Amino acid sequence: MTPDRLPHEKGFHVSWDQLHRDARALAWRLQGEAPEGGWRAVVAITRGGMAPAMIVARELDIRTVDTISVKSYNHQERTAPRIIKHPDMDIMGDGAGVLIVDDLVDTGRTLEVVRAVIPRAHVATVYAKPMGRAQVDTFVTEVSQDTWIFFPWDMALQYVEPYRGA
Repeated sequence: MTPDRLPHEKGFHVSWDQLHRDARALAWRLQGEAPEGGWRAVVAITRGGMAPAMIVARELDIRTVDTISVKSYNHQERTAPRIIKHPDMDIMGDGAGVLIVDDLVDTGRTLEVVRAVIPRAHVATVYAKPMGRAQVDTFVTEVSQDTWIFFPWDMALQYVEPYRGA
């Protein structure tokens, strides 16, 4: 985000319903990308990739699901990405037949780190920004680089005063 603009001023709000629809659309696209014999495993990038990975795994009937934890944010401040939890590498191997799922690719730095560990995996995100698109094999929706996506797990429902009257 630019310093003169708050995140909500160019925000893309995603509801649970919308995330579910978009993750199912991702699964439909991935169905056509499956290697011979199908996908062996799904690896969710925690935390944002967990909900979409669960939906993709369900839709494609993939029973082996694991996680990789990459820390690249302190709240809304970016830091150098580092892996803090690896998936079971005996199952992952070099990544052939493995899906890596995340909610969003922003700059692509997180996925660079993940691809270094599981190089032959197929990377899929629900949403993609232009700077990170090269790191993604399959995605559903592209948003501009300066858009802040508000995911449902970051939001709370609350009463909002009407513009006029009460």
